[in-house]
Amino acid sequence: MTGRKLFRTGLALAGAAALTTAALAAPAQAKTTSATGTTAACVLSAGSATLTGAQTTSSVGGTPPVKTQVVTTHDVYDHPTKLQFTSGYIREPNISGADISGWMVQDGSLYWNSFATDGTGEIDPSTPNNVEWIGGGWAGYKLLETSVYIAGSTQRHTAYGLRSDGTLYRWNTGSTWRSTGSTAGFGSVKSMALIGKTATYDTFLANLSGGALYTIKIPTAVPMKPVVTKVRPSGWGGFEKLIANKCGVSGTLLLGIDKDGKAGYTYAISHANGAATVIQNLGKVNGSFPDAVNFRWGPVSDLDPLTGG
Repeated sequence: MTGRKLFRTGLALAGAAALTTAALAAPAQAKTTSATGTTAACVLSAGSATLTGAQTTSSVGGTPPVKTQVVTTHDVYDHPTKLQFTSGYIREPNISGADISGWMVQDGSLYWNSFATDGTGEIDPSTPNNVEWIGGGWAGYKLLETSVYIAGSTQRHTAYGLRSDGTLYRWNTGSTWRSTGSTAGFGSVKSMALIGKTATYDTFLANLSGGALYTIKIPTAVPMKPVVTKVRPSGWGGFEKLIANKCGVSGTLLLGIDKDGKAGYTYAISHANGAATVIQNLGKVNGSFPDAVNFRWGPVSDLDPLTGG
């Protein structure tokens, strides 16, 4: 993999101060009901990285849910077997196709990936794939999530990394990455999906290996003090990846991917409110999810409001 070095992140992450938070327990018995205020007709754009180095795009939605409009872009990743995970990629339409950009972690390093596609969905030969090395130290991480909030003159660029030992780290991002805190106690989290962002906090929906479903609300203030709230006590442990998109005024369309069964399931979820959150099971997606790395496609950040939490 080639590309110019942007900067050193100084990711001496093991030395970051670990704060304490409530342990994420996993009691039993889940419940799904009608999701008042959400719309079953909502859709989300799901992406993946294949073992041959391609990137896919598909639309997931409907009742019962279906996976449609699958587009493949070849030769995006030059060492696909070493790709660990990505955060959401952004697609911005241009005259002939789209401008694509996103973060990815491959072989223990963080990269910024950007390119343009033509009208067929393949990489535009006039704008070659640009892969920029950002920093090392990511071999011990299991996910990266990013949140960009833009409203008028207010802008916030934040990234979160969950290390395998259960420590959740936070950075302000931009021309450099600056650590803004860390919190221990998240070792049982399998996946996190951003469902809400404002000028002052981010909200994630997270499922645990024991099956529980929680929201993790993280105020932007320093020190970092997440607020962890149980949504359901069990039934969610089978998903290795959660992908979320805005649905209705303040709800969420959630895609849960079971990588063992290569299957996806969608849920319409009301605005997050702990155990009172309404969840409607829309069913198993008619279409498979065979790839090891999955992510959410999003529009440019100022056109991407998330109001579910």
